[in-house]
Amino acid sequence: MAPRITPRPTAPTGSPARWTTLHERFGPRRNNFDLIRLGLAATVGVAHGIVIRTGDQPTFGISTLGDYALDGFFILSGFLVTRSWVTLNDFWRYAWHRFLRIMPAFWVCLLVLAFVVAPIALLLEGRPLSELFTSPDSGPRFVLVNAGLMIFTYGIASIFANNPEPLVVDGSLWTLILEAGCYVVLAVLGVLGLLRRRRWVVPALAVTLWAMATLYDLGVPVGIGDTTLRMLMLFMIGASFYLYAHRVPLNAWFALAAAVVFLASAGLLENYRMVGAVPLAYVLIYLAAGLPRNLRLKVDLSYGVYIYHYPLQQLLMLTVLATLPTPAFVTVSLVLVIPLALASWYGIERRALRRKNATLPRWLPGAGDRSAGV
Repeated sequence: MAPRITPRPTAPTGSPARWTTLHERFGPRRNNFDLIRLGLAATVGVAHGIVIRTGDQPTFGISTLGDYALDGFFILSGFLVTRSWVTLNDFWRYAWHRFLRIMPAFWVCLLVLAFVVAPIALLLEGRPLSELFTSPDSGPRFVLVNAGLMIFTYGIASIFANNPEPLVVDGSLWTLILEAGCYVVLAVLGVLGLLRRRRWVVPALAVTLWAMATLYDLGVPVGIGDTTLRMLMLFMIGASFYLYAHRVPLNAWFALAAAVVFLASAGLLENYRMVGAVPLAYVLIYLAAGLPRNLRLKVDLSYGVYIYHYPLQQLLMLTVLATLPTPAFVTVSLVLVIPLALASWYGIERRALRRKNATLPRWLPGAGDRSAGV
C-alpha cells in the first residue's frame, strides 16, 4: 500500500501559512492506530512479565510502566470510539459494535482460562484435575461470576499460589469493565446530542474530571474512585481530539515539545497526568495520524496480546523458563503469546466483527438498519 502523504495547504500570498490539521491528516484506513495499540499491549505485557517474574515493576511517581501503556489505550480508545458513534449516530448499532469488539473474545478467554490454563497449571503443580471442579474457586464458578465483564474473582482452584503474583489467573481483565463504562458514558453524551451540537461539553467534562482527580490527590473525597476518574478523563481527552480534529494542528515540532513535557512530568511529578496527560495524547495521536508514512496491520493482535499474556506468563513461571533472566523471560513470553493472539483474532474477533453490520435482533429498535460503521 502506498504511503498516505497529505501536503500542507498553501496559504494565499500575504496571509500566514496554517498548520495541517488532524482532520486533514487522519485517514480511517491509513493510520498507525493498530500498530500503536499493539505496542501498548506489548508494553503492558513487559510490565506484567517483570512483576510476575520478580514481584515488582518499575514505577515513576505513583504510576507503573503498565499504567502508562494503559493510559495510552484509553486515549486512543476515546478517539476511535467517538469516531464510531459519530459515524453511526445510532445507539443500538453503536452498542452492537462495542459488544462484538469486547464480549465474544472475552467469553472465550474465560473458558480458556478455566478449562485450558487451569488444568495445565494443576498438572504442572502436581495436583489432581478434579480440583478444577471441587475447589470453592472452581473453573465453572470463575466463568459464571465473571461473565458480565466485572471481574469478581481472579483465582481458579488456588493455582499459582507460589508465584510472585499469587493466585491471579489473569490480571489484565479488570480494565475491560472500565472500558465498557467509558462506552456507556459516550453513548449517553451521543444520545443527548452533545457529540454533534455541543461538542464543548466533552473537553469540559475532561477538565472537570481532571479537577476531581486533583482534589482526590489532595485527599478530598469526590465520590468516584481514582482509577475510574483517570480512565474516564483520558478517554474524554481522546474523544476531544476527534471532535476537534479540524482545529488540532499536527506538527512534528509540536509533537516533540509535547513529548518533552510528558517526559518531564513523568520524571518530576508524583502524578504525571496532572500536566502530562494531554501532551501524551498529542504524541500518540501524532504518531497514529501525523506521520508521512503509515503501517496498517492486516491483523489486530492488540486485544489478544492484552488478554492472554498474563496467564501465559503465570504458566511459564511453573516451568524451567522461570529460571531465565527477567529480560529473557519477558521476551519469550511475548513471542509465545503471538500464536494465542492470532488464534483469538482469526478464530473469534474477526468472525465477530464481520457481524457488525448484520441485521440486529428484531426486538431491538432500529433492527432493520444495516448502516455501515466502524
